[in-house]
Amino acid sequence: MTISGVIEKEIEIPEKVQLTVSDNTVSVSGPKGSLNRQFDLRRIKVLKGDDGKYIVKCEYPRLRDKAMVGTITSHIKNMVHGVSEGYEFRMKIVYSHFPIKVSLKGDLFVIENFLGERHPRRTTIVGDTKVLVKGDEVILTGISIEEIGQTAANIEQATKVRGLDRRVFQDGIYITRKGRRNAR
Repeated sequence: MTISGVIEKEIEIPEKVQLTVSDNTVSVSGPKGSLNRQFDLRRIKVLKGDDGKYIVKCEYPRLRDKAMVGTITSHIKNMVHGVSEGYEFRMKIVYSHFPIKVSLKGDLFVIENFLGERHPRRTTIVGDTKVLVKGDEVILTGISIEEIGQTAANIEQATKVRGLDRRVFQDGIYITRKGRRNAR
């Protein structure tokens, strides 16, 4: 809402979630864990409002400041949802030529026999992301949507087909569902 040179957006915080702001760091803790993130809050303020709501506010915003208010609001909402309910991404293992075998070794996701290759492809699992392999499905869960999204992108990138016709060689591991845990 913009009133006389002020832009502000509200964030609802559930009862079971605590949000604290100190310097440029926003900390959110809830039943599933806690997340911290640093923002550039030179011109933007995160203030506690009435009824347990927080307000992201900027006075006399420039175009970049208006965009940053929306971005910071979205990041904080994602953090609040993550610590209260969590996130889940689902990926599908697809192959038509050679059966792909996947396994977990510590913080590495190992893909074997991809397109008949002798050497396994490896990719990292970012942060506290939990990975579960069930048959031809890979399930990624956690509280940070950024860590889960980066892990899924790493897995997709590791199985990218290079030098072959993508219309024929459609083998790989692909994201089929992503986002909030309770949205099915």
